[in-house]
Amino acid sequence: MKNIPFFILGIVLLSNSTFAQLKSVKYSDDAQVLNGFQIQPIKKSPQKPGILILPAWKGIDKHAKTTAETLAKLGYYAFVADIYGVGNYPKDNAEAGKNAGYYKTNFAVYQKRISFALEQLIKSGANPDNIVIMGYCFGGTGALEAARAHLNIKGVVSFHGGLGKDASRPTEPITTKVLVCHGADDLYESKEEIAAFQQEMRDTKADWQMVYYANAVHSFTDPDSGNDNSKGAAYNEKADKRSFEHFKVFLNEVLKK
Repeated sequence: MKNIPFFILGIVLLSNSTFAQLKSVKYSDDAQVLNGFQIQPIKKSPQKPGILILPAWKGIDKHAKTTAETLAKLGYYAFVADIYGVGNYPKDNAEAGKNAGYYKTNFAVYQKRISFALEQLIKSGANPDNIVIMGYCFGGTGALEAARAHLNIKGVVSFHGGLGKDASRPTEPITTKVLVCHGADDLYESKEEIAAFQQEMRDTKADWQMVYYANAVHSFTDPDSGNDNSKGAAYNEKADKRSFEHFKVFLNEVLKK
């Protein structure tokens, strides 16, 4: 160490103190091995707020990991959930649609996988009574399912997620706060599904918000979605930035720091 120039040593020490790193975490659901990612906040607070991130339909991706790193910089413990499990990651859109469809239909299995990931977030250091669950697309559906499952969380946030649930399912009180960030031109959610979701929120007397973003379609937060709205899924920088600001306001409201 004594032969390292002082200014280089300073850079190394600064880097180690200001950058948190994602760590792979293996856990399981019975025989199914799951592989999520955890990250601790750069600057820890006594309240240890935590955020569980539910990825889109292809499983853990760059977008989910980048979000975890951003949240760590903002002072949150974060964990990226593995819903599908090792050996079941989709290779293409067709497989992703099939996998996501299974969990949407078998919502109790989805809720169970979310609860296991929540346990890992708590094990990483997050306060079990100071947690929000958020998700993108398929993960946004999962965030709402977490609210319906009455998990011990302060709030849920859905970014361009699926909103509907089977009409035969009973509507139960939702006690956690809900934020839905939705593309105004998202064709993946029908008017009927949106209306049914909003009615569910009213019937459950939930504390909910739904924000629409102009000229935004599905996947508007993901830079890897391209920029062609006619394809139904595309990135929208303005909607991405606005929705993240709404997300941060929501976190400041519901979580202690």
